[in-house]
Amino acid sequence: MTPDSAAVTLESHFWHFVFFNVFVIVMLALDLGVFNRQSHVIKVKEALGWSAFWIALALVFNVFIYFWMGTVSGMEFLTGYLLEKSLSVDNLFVFSVIFSYFKVPEKYQHKVLFWGVLGALVFRAIFIAAGVALINRFEWIIYVFGVFLIFTGIKMAFAGDEEVHPEDNPVLKLLRKFIPVTNSYHGEKFFTKEGAKRLATPMLVVLVIIETTDIVFAVDSIPAILAISRDPFIVYTSNVFAIMGLRSLYFALAGVLGMFEYLKYGLAAILSFVGIKMVIHEFYKFPIAVSLGIIAGLLTISIITSILQSRKAPEE
Repeated sequence: MTPDSAAVTLESHFWHFVFFNVFVIVMLALDLGVFNRQSHVIKVKEALGWSAFWIALALVFNVFIYFWMGTVSGMEFLTGYLLEKSLSVDNLFVFSVIFSYFKVPEKYQHKVLFWGVLGALVFRAIFIAAGVALINRFEWIIYVFGVFLIFTGIKMAFAGDEEVHPEDNPVLKLLRKFIPVTNSYHGEKFFTKEGAKRLATPMLVVLVIIETTDIVFAVDSIPAILAISRDPFIVYTSNVFAIMGLRSLYFALAGVLGMFEYLKYGLAAILSFVGIKMVIHEFYKFPIAVSLGIIAGLLTISIITSILQSRKAPEE
């Protein structure tokens, strides 16, 4: 795709982006303003129901893409969605650590994730636009992305179980220098007043850390999905659907995250495969169906292996 064709693609999709974003805003407004107007603890049953809803909505949209844009675009959306969904699971472990470290009350966790997801959508859109523009302007940068993903995959596989230290987040340190923070929560508020002073609450601190953590994860995931498709509409929409279902997936899996011991090896293999795909794209282009099969296979094997190992561990 040349720079000119990329511009045509963006221009031709302008109204599609507008309508899609209106749909997303409406869904988010219904989520916060209707279904979750009152803060409450998200039970597993409710979370599973919402997870099923978001997955079903993504698949319906996938069928729409298939008939509207063709078989290849439909397969690209499904592959990109699966890739982003699997990589986003890694975020859930970090969310769990952050919530535990800051002792965020369970009934307020949904609101933090809601605004975190909203911010993530904005940053992902910026990163996707920048990534597509860079690849179309500087074709060679795809090799840089490929090598970076291979390195990231290898590093993930051999890194071991590294601890997450939210207090070391540089953005958090900068925030505390400029904004005084209360020692306790004030309901679900991000800001409160003590006398004449306007103070931030720990809720804002948690939101900032979750937002910056997602930006770090996006550095891996955006180059990865650009190996699947360079159509900005396909890349953006598959990202959005993967992120939109992330909150419900967290509450559905929060109690069993420890079971997925080998998931990181599956994710490492997926990143490495996508990196290799980018590096050798001039010599061999994997059919999109093959890419989908490999990504789905690696993810499935890592999940099944993790579940089997978790069942075996208590016996040992």
